[in-house]
Amino acid sequence: MKIYWTKISDIIEESPDTKTYLIDCPEEYTWEEGAHIHLGLEGFNAGDKPDKSLVRHMSISTLPDEDKIGITTRIREQRSDFKHRLDELTAGSPVAIFKTHSNVPLKREDKPVYLLSSGVGIATFRPLVLDYLSNPDKIEKIHSLNIDSTKNYLFKDIFETLPEKGLTSQFVDNRKHYYEEVQKLAQDEEGLFYVVGSDAFLLENLAVLRGQGVSPEQIMLDKHEHRKQEFFL
Repeated sequence: MKIYWTKISDIIEESPDTKTYLIDCPEEYTWEEGAHIHLGLEGFNAGDKPDKSLVRHMSISTLPDEDKIGITTRIREQRSDFKHRLDELTAGSPVAIFKTHSNVPLKREDKPVYLLSSGVGIATFRPLVLDYLSNPDKIEKIHSLNIDSTKNYLFKDIFETLPEKGLTSQFVDNRKHYYEEVQKLAQDEEGLFYVVGSDAFLLENLAVLRGQGVSPEQIMLDKHEHRKQEFFL
């Protein structure tokens, strides 16, 4: 396993409790849309064993051609030690990145794609939408549905409705409305459904999608293959 030490180049406040950390991209470092990394804070590997409290699995909210690794995350008033330390970092602070992998690359199968997310989970889908807008080949259309009770909807400049480009986007602030919309989307027998969020959120969405006849092959979860099977039991 190769560990890349790099630094934070900028921090963007997306909303009162959400920040995007832009990290300098090491030379020749690349990734696919929908990828995640392990982010390590200074000192995580200083001892005989890695300090796992200083490492988190994070989605990348940018594409390689943006020349920065973007990490978008919520930092609430009640936070973990990791988030507390992350919140104290500034531009120029060192961080480590390693174990890059994509569980939800954009499938190009001439089918409609539905992106289902909760809160900051939409950051995982930002690069998928950008990739689609730059190259819509073999994708019928994309529709994004995001639920966020804070109403601080993220990336509205990217997630907008552009009928001429086959992109539609919808934000809702309550679960009742959200799952009513999921049921409607699930009527599309050809659709590919990408779901990002907490384990509880994934299970709730799976119950609705499977209840409407959507097959496991049509559902993409941001989980490693062996973990995905646990959700379909």
